[in-house]
Amino acid sequence: MKNGFILLPTGKTLRQRPRRIISLVPSQTELLADLRLNNEVVGITKFCIHPNSWFRNKKRVGGTKNVDVKKIDALQPDLIIANREENLKTQIEELAKHYPVYVSDIQSLPDALNMIEDIGFLTNTLTAARRIGDAIRRSFFEFEKQKGSPKKSAYLIWKTPWMTVGRDTFIHEVMSLAGFENVFGDQSRYPEFSLEELAERKPELILLSSEPYPFKTTHQKELEKLFPDARVMLVDGEMFSWYGSRLLQTTAYLKQLRERL
Repeated sequence: MKNGFILLPTGKTLRQRPRRIISLVPSQTELLADLRLNNEVVGITKFCIHPNSWFRNKKRVGGTKNVDVKKIDALQPDLIIANREENLKTQIEELAKHYPVYVSDIQSLPDALNMIEDIGFLTNTLTAARRIGDAIRRSFFEFEKQKGSPKKSAYLIWKTPWMTVGRDTFIHEVMSLAGFENVFGDQSRYPEFSLEELAERKPELILLSSEPYPFKTTHQKELEKLFPDARVMLVDGEMFSWYGSRLLQTTAYLKQLRERL
């Protein structure tokens, strides 16, 4: 594996081409759909909203952090797709006692590209996976050449308490690639902060994500009053945090976002 790792139950091996796959990660579910694995994917989470046809018709096995083991047992998967951050370690370890589990660990664009190839290898769709990865790589290469000068930025993911992203997150990576200098880049993971601390860091741009907290226009207006010297914008969180085939759309979105500045 180039990115993640496989957990196998004692005495079991992985099928050459899994026929019953469960995905516990929304962005990787979308990748499986783009790899045309409709018949093979038998279960997803309630947060796997893309594609909509899967969201409406596939069996749901709970949330990313509260998996329903009984529902998974009923589906008898021969491969479960998980992520180190989005799923709970205890639940993944329990599932791995019975089923093969692939666990990705994504903090950077190369991590995401390696994950896409891993899943292509595991599902016998490597040619299609490499095609997707190559297209993503090209789009970011072209975008990098025209992204412009960096802007000091804060990316908000939660309110009460206020939370943002640190340097060791995929969102930070996308911010950097987009030319948004993370004012909380000296911190790790998802730190809490006060509005006073945010003011001290003097962001030129405050980005309010649509997920996991659903920031709305009311929050935008509230922060515009508190930070009159900063541009406050609502942004699509999927474009910053989904690290599967959604990345095919990311650079076009980031380009439009920068053009609005």
